[in-house]
Amino acid sequence: MTTEVTLSAPSAADADEFIAATVDSKSLLLPWVDPADTAERFAAYLRRAAREDHACYLVRHCDCAALVGFVNINSIVRGGFQSGYLGYGGFASHARRGLMCAGVSAVVSTAFAGLGLHRLEANIQPDNARSLALVRRLGFRREGYSPHYLLVDGQWRDHERWAVRAEEWIP
Repeated sequence: MTTEVTLSAPSAADADEFIAATVDSKSLLLPWVDPADTAERFAAYLRRAAREDHACYLVRHCDCAALVGFVNINSIVRGGFQSGYLGYGGFASHARRGLMCAGVSAVVSTAFAGLGLHRLEANIQPDNARSLALVRRLGFRREGYSPHYLLVDGQWRDHERWAVRAEEWIP
């Protein structure tokens, strides 16, 4: 996979651009994910990103430096588990160019090589065809189905569970 994207940690300086990208991308993001669309919600995102049990990344296009999307590793558990939950969303300005696939791939590589995780799980709504195609393309395997698994945009939504382990990962 070519390197067309870079990763960075989110910061307060990213707030206006992130919020604008979220607002401009609502029709693409909902009902799949509901990222920060206000200054208050972005501040809460930064507080969560600073916790030891989270690793959050912004994906930027190498050529124009604009935001492509975001990838988060949530609820990281250490000890004998060494696992986290992957969440991500792409912005409309760079949609359908394979850039989020490159961004998610880079974060998965970072999770295994840099953070020392053993397993990542992605929970995806069954009708989210683009996200399902992305994890399939990256080598995740379907592990199961969870009815009413996550509260997204005010509704409990069913999700498919997909995962990849460090020893399976081929960047």
